[in-house]
This record gives sequence, C-alpha cells and structure tokens, in this order.
Amino acid sequence: MSQIGVSAAAHGKELLELGFSVDQVVHDYGDLCRSITDLAVERNAAFPIQDFRTLNRCLDNAIADAVAEFSRLRDIELAQQQVASTNERMGFLVHELRNATGTATLAFSALELGQLPIDGSTGAVLKRSLLVLTDLVGRSLDDVRRSAGGDKQAFDLAAFIEDAKATAQLDAGASRCRFRVPAVEPGLGIRGNRQLLLAAVGNLLQNAFKFTHDHTEVTLKVFASARHVRIEVADHCGGLPAGSAEEMFTPFRQRSGDRSGLGLGVTIARQSIEADAGTLNVRDVPGVGCVFTVRLPRQTARQRGA
Repeated sequence: MSQIGVSAAAHGKELLELGFSVDQVVHDYGDLCRSITDLAVERNAAFPIQDFRTLNRCLDNAIADAVAEFSRLRDIELAQQQVASTNERMGFLVHELRNATGTATLAFSALELGQLPIDGSTGAVLKRSLLVLTDLVGRSLDDVRRSAGGDKQAFDLAAFIEDAKATAQLDAGASRCRFRVPAVEPGLGIRGNRQLLLAAVGNLLQNAFKFTHDHTEVTLKVFASARHVRIEVADHCGGLPAGSAEEMFTPFRQRSGDRSGLGLGVTIARQSIEADAGTLNVRDVPGVGCVFTVRLPRQTARQRGA
C-alpha cells in the first residue's frame, strides 16, 4: 500500500469511529478535490491537465483504500454485535430451560418421595414444566417473543396466581423461608400471553427465594385499581446498595456475590411484561428487602365455562 493508501485507511477508520456512513467517506474525498481546485482558482495558480489527472488518480486510490478499510472494520463491528446479540438470546434460552428443568425435577422428586398422586397439583406443576420445555426446544426464545402478540388473551387473575403459587411452593419448600399468598379479589382479569407472564412472575419469585434471608418471608400479593392491577413480589434480602435498583434489569448483571445464575431472570421478566403493555419496577426497602411490582391493564375476568 502506498503512503497515500496508508493515510486513507487510517482516515477510513477514524470516520467509522465518528459514526460516518460510506457515502460520507466518499463525499469527503470529493470535497477535498473541490477544495484544491477552488484554491487554485482563487490564487490564479496554473493547474496543468497532467497534474489534475494525477490528483484524481491519487484521490481515486485514496477513496478505494479508505472505503475498503471502513467497510472491513464496519463488518467486524457488525459481526461482533451479532455475536453479542446471539449470546444474549442464547443466555435467555438457557436460563428458561434451566428454570423449567429445575421445576420439573423438584416436582418429580416431590412425587417420588411423597408418593403423591400424579393427577394432583404437584403433577400439574410437572406437566406444565414439561410443556414449557417442549415449547422451548421447538422454538428459540426469540421466536417465542416475536409470536407473543398472537397468543394474547384475557384470563382470570386468581387462577393465574394459584398457578404461580403452586409452582413457587416447590422453591419455597427447598428454601428456609415462609411463602404467603393472600386471596385474590374475584373477577379480576388481565390480558396477555399467559405462559410468558407466568414465567415472568416465576422468575421474580425464584429471585426472591434465592436472596431472601433464612426464616423470613416472601409474599405474592395482588392489588387492583379502576384501570390496572398490580402483582407484587416482596422479599427480605436486606435491601439494595444505593442507586443499584435499575441495574438489576441489565442483562448478565448479578446481585451480590452469588454467581449461581446468569443474571437474566428479572431482565427476561421485564421483557415479557412490557410485551403485554405492562411495566416491571423494583422498590428498595432499606434494611428490609425488595418489592418487585408488575403493573398491567385491568380486564374483566373470563368466567370458566363461558
């Protein structure tokens, strides 16, 4: 590469870092050519045809080298972004697979050790977990989320909370804390992808059981207003460091020194809830714990058998 080519390649790299497009890289050299010719005219300087042809050849080579380096580095940058995006999607998928597998294992152990009937509530938990695993294996999590809009329906909130409670009780039994779920007001309903919303609330409860202190309490409560319902998951983890509440929703960001998970649970939960026009926020109660609040539009519950 000529000295002009070396300089042009360095220039292409600088323009990429500044956020320029390929068109702007090319136009830069067109502006340079016009500036040189305008300066020659202003100073009434002779500009032989041969020199002008040489200038154009140099600029042509410089454009080629600058654009080549610009494109090469841009392709590398796009590839790195694609790898990062793929890793994040795979992390989400692995997290959901691990959750469903863990729940199915706990349910099977409970059935095996307690000699419980397969058609009871624990058997229902096992069945739901296997259905989730089947769905995840059949499709990537990204495809599930893109198709979530077609799966939206209105459903009874009390039954939804009962399902969340039944699944979470297995985690509660494996931890050393109490689990309290007050009764839900009859007639309340929400609309969305029930499976993904149930997984979201399950993630919040798993997070609560993981970090709450021994011999404390995790609660799952429902509140209703004229237009919205709130589902709150509260723990007794002792509270959060100042200013760290919103960081909990950053992918792969893990709380405290615990590294047993991927740091994706609450991130996945927020994405699922926001896909159904809801919000997920966390409130720190200093010295006590955290309260995660799911807020969704209120619907009229669909009556069973209707």
